[in-house]
Amino acid sequence: MSVVHHLPPGWLLDHLSFINKINYQLHQHQAPSCSKNKPTSSTSLSSLQMDALFPLEAPAACFAPDCSTGSGSEDGESFEMSIQKYVFRPELFNVTKPYITSALHRECQQSNKNENLVTGNKQEFSVSIGKKRKRCMAFNQGELDAMEYHRKIRELILDGSSKLIQEGLKSGFLYPLVEKQDGNRGHITLPLDACNLPELCEMAKHLPSLNEMELQTLQLKEDVMCVTELDLSSQVIENNSSFSKMITLMGQKYLVPPKSSFLLSDISCMQPLLNCNRTFDVIVIDPPWENKSVKRSSRYSCLSPQQIKRIPVPKLAVADCLVVTWVTNRQKHLRFVKEELYPSWSVEVIAEWYWVKITHSGEFVFPLDSPHKKPYECLVLGRIREKTALALRSTDVPPVPDQKLVVSVPCVLHSHKPPLAEVLKDYIKPGGQCLELFARNLQPGWMSWGNEVLKFQHVDYFIALESGC
Repeated sequence: MSVVHHLPPGWLLDHLSFINKINYQLHQHQAPSCSKNKPTSSTSLSSLQMDALFPLEAPAACFAPDCSTGSGSEDGESFEMSIQKYVFRPELFNVTKPYITSALHRECQQSNKNENLVTGNKQEFSVSIGKKRKRCMAFNQGELDAMEYHRKIRELILDGSSKLIQEGLKSGFLYPLVEKQDGNRGHITLPLDACNLPELCEMAKHLPSLNEMELQTLQLKEDVMCVTELDLSSQVIENNSSFSKMITLMGQKYLVPPKSSFLLSDISCMQPLLNCNRTFDVIVIDPPWENKSVKRSSRYSCLSPQQIKRIPVPKLAVADCLVVTWVTNRQKHLRFVKEELYPSWSVEVIAEWYWVKITHSGEFVFPLDSPHKKPYECLVLGRIREKTALALRSTDVPPVPDQKLVVSVPCVLHSHKPPLAEVLKDYIKPGGQCLELFARNLQPGWMSWGNEVLKFQHVDYFIALESGC
């Protein structure tokens, strides 16, 4: 369970525990029979031949239907079966101190005290920088709108988080910071992402297109020993087994959890998702919003609001589908979702929730009143509304509550959002189908789509615990 405590203000989640309770166990086939098809890896995409863009195989996880250690033969060669278990690297959740300390924020506030003025639609603060002359920083209308929004929800964030944090401290899930503790560790070595997933999706567009009738879901079956040459961008891939499977994509290995499915493609190649004959009761969306910092860092490609608007959510949703959209703290984006995006999809806004990011000792990762970074993000929840939508009227599904908090220690990986599966399950019918758009990781029981959908499934984010049954 990812829910550590559920109180009236919301939920305290354990993101790391949620990942590690996924059955990341591989049935390993220790034989050379698969190695003969192993693709040549390369760190340079430009050197790859177009006809070999998508080699997919499982040399480290040739699959078997049970976990017993045994032997057999293939082409006269003997082999043994064993189990390899993986857990997520715990240092990726090692957030013990705030990213920006409250003391530094207070010092900045003190330097500005009694030196602010309001001029027209702009509010200006005189700031002293070292021994240099004071200068004025003007806030634009968007920043002023963000300040006003923060003022309205500040007490909700503060009071609700305090209750959940206190409960976490009492239970021992959260713990006071020890003086000798190192705090957040320095540089963490992460995968180099030699397999550039977005670029790979772009290159896939130059491959010969398949007939729409051929765009079927491909299942990684239990008796498949080696899987090769799958075109990921044109087929939904499913792992319906009870164990994880390892796929190798252009020399990089990724873990696929049990009972999960995914489509690796960009927004121009969503047809396989529409052709898989599935509609969904929950759709969670984490759009790559446009912002200056992302553009400067080139961390990932952004989409304009109009591009996001063209996502075919109504075609993917059942009547009364619950739609959940992650929104940055920019009021421009929040207004767009509520006033343009949801109406264009026939979605009625029913609630706003907030993800509050804390350290292991229960402090906000950023000062609550920081003018730059806030320790929370917004989620806008809505339901598809149609004249014939009667699906929920005959069920016991409760209404979605408004103004709730989801409190958790964040992953240090950029945009690795906390799991919402256990939080949302009470507000959909039993056995409801779930979809995540712009996903960067996979979950059991969920369909995931995006051009980085395997990003956080890279095996380097995991630790191999043991080998053998």
